[in-house]
Amino acid sequence: MTSAVVVGGGPNGLAAALHLARNGVEVTVLEAQDEVGGGARSGELTLPGLVHDHCSAFHPLGVGSPFWQEFDLGRHGLRWLLPPVDCAHPLDDGRAGLLHRSIAETAAGLGPDGRRWRAAFGDLADGFDELAADLLRPILHVPRHPVRLGAFGPRAVLPATVMARWFRTDEGRALFGGIAAHAFTRLDRPLTASLGMMITASGHRFGWPVAEGGSGKITAAAAAALRELGGTIVTGTPVRRRDDIPPADLVLLDLSPAQALSLYGDLMPGRIARGLGRYRVGSSAFKMDYAISGDIPWRNPACARAGTVHLGGGLAEIADTERRRAAGTMVERPFVLLGQQYVADPARGRDGLNPVYAYAHVPRGYDGDATEAITAQIERFAPGFRDRIVATHRTGTADLSRHNANFAHGDIIGGANDGLQMIFRPRPAYDPYTLGVDGVYLCSQATPPGAGVHGLCGYHAARSALAGLDRRR
Repeated sequence: MTSAVVVGGGPNGLAAALHLARNGVEVTVLEAQDEVGGGARSGELTLPGLVHDHCSAFHPLGVGSPFWQEFDLGRHGLRWLLPPVDCAHPLDDGRAGLLHRSIAETAAGLGPDGRRWRAAFGDLADGFDELAADLLRPILHVPRHPVRLGAFGPRAVLPATVMARWFRTDEGRALFGGIAAHAFTRLDRPLTASLGMMITASGHRFGWPVAEGGSGKITAAAAAALRELGGTIVTGTPVRRRDDIPPADLVLLDLSPAQALSLYGDLMPGRIARGLGRYRVGSSAFKMDYAISGDIPWRNPACARAGTVHLGGGLAEIADTERRRAAGTMVERPFVLLGQQYVADPARGRDGLNPVYAYAHVPRGYDGDATEAITAQIERFAPGFRDRIVATHRTGTADLSRHNANFAHGDIIGGANDGLQMIFRPRPAYDPYTLGVDGVYLCSQATPPGAGVHGLCGYHAARSALAGLDRRR
């Protein structure tokens, strides 16, 4: 029987293991931490009984992942919950752009920009499943739906700042700019519109849901499905050397390119080792978790119904903030992504107390304390927020890296999203998962299609591994 070892039990490692196991491979997953999940874990970070997501929190690409849809994860405890408003972007004067799953409702709220929002995203949302089949995979392939891809391409290559100027209202521009800022890079660079468009279209197709009980329920369900297929998961087992990996026909690494190099670099062809060595770490996150009494007192009441709230002011401010941060400056008012998961999942709170999740975009490897900057940015749009704070938990860039070695320097998206690296991850190659070592493959979010709890990096890597196994026989 063919055997495989998957190093790393994050969403992609588990997805790789699932695909191998359902194809008759005997799979063992080695996870360094005491529980699987990687960036998709949850726990009580502030007060007992309050459930906080450790990193990944909202899952428009997770619920829409064609791979997860092939498994009945609901049978293993996963339930998706939607907030009344998927995303809100407040402005200083009390106005706000609101993203709903319904494109009609979103357009109605944007007034003069309603028709433009429909024109920008209506066809993408309607054909999202076909579009995703081509975009959520390596860039070098024969398109399955060339017409859909052709319609997406001219908009996708634009800088996000140019795409945002298609809208005429401050709310419309800020709403798209905040979504595009998920790319964690300067918004005035080519291709930066693409991720914002994909997340927006996915949201209109599936919404921006949370997992009931925390993001850890996603990977817990995947782990249960793997065990049902006969897979083995061993936690508390860090892999620091090649000798730590048991003999197997296949080895898949849910690790960063740097970690893969440290394990197998001496066996890799020079061109592959050099390619991985040039892979650039992305910008960093600084995370705050709050326990608050009641709800956040937003100046715009509609924000209280949103699962996700982007805090960064108007489009010009967001673009300037991201440009300065990318150049290494810690700005006074960083872009902040705030999560009110309890709006969709009230059981995450207790006794009138609610968990609030927030992280700021900070310069790469920032070693300062962004606590006040994040709190002040929330207070800016929700006066009185400070008075409702009962407890806090801070996770700096070094803490993120220490808790998850894939988050080097606090980079939670697995590598810089700029230049050619935005489309060729981790190196330009027809098969970016292979490492040039027989039976060894990379399956982390550093490979296509990149960050997100969709499992597709692991799935595509496992497919590559099985194809390589067939060629060797």
